[in-house]
Amino acid sequence: MAGTPRFLTLADVAEVLNTSSAQVYAMVRRGELEAIKIGGRGQWRVEATKLEDYIAQAYKSTKEFVDDHPFADDVVEAD
Repeated sequence: MAGTPRFLTLADVAEVLNTSSAQVYAMVRRGELEAIKIGGRGQWRVEATKLEDYIAQAYKSTKEFVDDHPFADDVVEAD
């Protein structure tokens, strides 16, 4: 991972996940995404490996959801 920073800002994480910084902050506060709070002003940082772990877990959770809720081809459409 040469050239990749070890720690990312919440804005960096939001860009990677294509979501808002507010959403990433909420994920951190709910404990869904591990982060550290640094400095006197309490800036949040997410370690790049923790972000990759989160993404891997999200894929696993999504697969489990899809497996438990199969797509039904026989769904009746409303008129």
